[in-house]
Amino acid sequence: MAPITGLLTKLGYKSGKWQPRYFVLDENVLRYFTEFNGQQKGEIVVSTIMKVEKVAPGSQLSVDACTTSPKKPIGPHAFRIVAKSGKGTRSFYILAPSDEERNKWVRSLQPTRGTEPKRVAEGGVTTSKNGAPIADEQYALRAGKMGPVLLQDWQLLEKHQHFNRERIPERVVHAKGSGAYGVFTVTQDISEFTKAAFLGEVGKKSEVFFRFSTVAGEMGAADAERDVRGTAMRFYTEEGNLDIVGNNTPVFFLRDPALFPDFVHTQKRDVRSNLRDNAAAWKYWSDHPESLHQVTILMSDRGIPQTYRHMNCYGSHTLSFINKENQRFYCKWHFKTQQGHKHYTNAEASVVVGRDRESAQRDLFNSIEKGEFPRWTVFVQIMPEDDVGTTPFDPFDLTKVWPHKLYPLREVGFVELNRNPDNYFAEVESSAFSPANIVPGTGHSPDPVLQVRLFSYGNTQLYRLGVNAHNLPVNRARCPLHNTQMRAGRGCMGAMIDANFDPAREMQSMREPPLKINGDADRHVTVADDYEQPGNLFRIFNDEHKQRLFNNIAEAMDGVPREIVEKQLQHFEQADPEYATGVRKALQSMAQ
Repeated sequence: MAPITGLLTKLGYKSGKWQPRYFVLDENVLRYFTEFNGQQKGEIVVSTIMKVEKVAPGSQLSVDACTTSPKKPIGPHAFRIVAKSGKGTRSFYILAPSDEERNKWVRSLQPTRGTEPKRVAEGGVTTSKNGAPIADEQYALRAGKMGPVLLQDWQLLEKHQHFNRERIPERVVHAKGSGAYGVFTVTQDISEFTKAAFLGEVGKKSEVFFRFSTVAGEMGAADAERDVRGTAMRFYTEEGNLDIVGNNTPVFFLRDPALFPDFVHTQKRDVRSNLRDNAAAWKYWSDHPESLHQVTILMSDRGIPQTYRHMNCYGSHTLSFINKENQRFYCKWHFKTQQGHKHYTNAEASVVVGRDRESAQRDLFNSIEKGEFPRWTVFVQIMPEDDVGTTPFDPFDLTKVWPHKLYPLREVGFVELNRNPDNYFAEVESSAFSPANIVPGTGHSPDPVLQVRLFSYGNTQLYRLGVNAHNLPVNRARCPLHNTQMRAGRGCMGAMIDANFDPAREMQSMREPPLKINGDADRHVTVADDYEQPGNLFRIFNDEHKQRLFNNIAEAMDGVPREIVEKQLQHFEQADPEYATGVRKALQSMAQ
């Protein structure tokens, strides 16, 4: 639904004073702000609302309305919201400017959750899309007992028309995912680096939606396969949605976006046999040594997380912060699991896949339903803009990490996921993330893979969901929207606003400092040390972990042509001679 907005007057719970507040109601939450585009002061989750009623002038406040006494009589055009709060209830008293405005809000806030018409078997009635009762959902309208179905059975036609269109194109990558809502809480002040409002105060909370996924598999793939896990993290802030999209690894297989489609094709099914092809994957990896860092992580213990709760999440790309002095800082986001790390071996994963192909989805959903809310501590690494060009690595290279000794982790806050979606298709499958979604105080970087993803992510959702995908409740910003592009198109749900605008009007909060650029435009070939960081990672593994790495690689190389294997072994050798020796011995052991 399109958000309902308006300036109302609310009774303060602690102050006992009537205060003007700007209210925004979407499908899930009623939020109130100090003013239009102002600071959010609170929210009421729609599912907790028990009753909404008009209140007569002169009525006394209920005891759960505020902590201040005496309880004052109420003015005209008032209404009361009663919502669940802890083990009890809380009343919210609100004054509208007119009876018409009050009636609008009372109608919109009436609790309907759980009262929708149910199927006949549950004691209710089934209706068509226009709300009319279905005559009989089990039998089609026919011309005689043995005659053909009649075209005039519009209820039957409607049912099949909808059924035929229930699916949308699955994502090319990250097709199978799980999602949940939660809250991000700021624990440390980083205002010297960013003017982002949602990070501007210790203790401040913002709603979030996280989507986890496998990467290579289709919608029907098993959750416990050896694969990178995608992590898409949305912050619903008072200044708009911020999306941080990455993986459960801090690096990726490539640094040039021209290779992305080619790489993904090696992870998909062979065009002739329609089977997964290990040779295609190792052919790509052996031809591109910059992939070695990610390959080492993928083939290590962390290649098969037991659950989404027991893994880290990373923004992976280099992003940026802009502070109040209009200074740019580059940053990397880290989300460290508070549940600890748990992983499957290949043998354990085979058992799990044979028993439950939805193991990670089941774990996340059931944990939240039981009140076992997963948490991640949020950190950032900060690099002054002037450091670019002075580091021994390219800070915009997606195959490299920033050493913590040079750029230590700074705690920002924590995320807790505490609410499951009510409709998987509408909220998880239809979620549309994009790194282009930024808010004041945040920005991008010259990372070339990120630059292309600014286009690709949004373009994918235009194909999958249509031009108005941002209007779907899971994608819609929680702050007031005034966007002239929302006037039309398939799935349009936005309120029409004046398409005219003042070209001289500027929003200084979104302006960024000039980006320093030098050099010629060309198809530059990157020359980098692609072996130091994977070698360093290998050397911190203990002996047992190294042996599992060797065995995992040997199993994954089954059926791969010898010349490809030998070429990859040379890369292992350059990272660390022990790395290549261990894999070679594991291959020989498998061949016996």
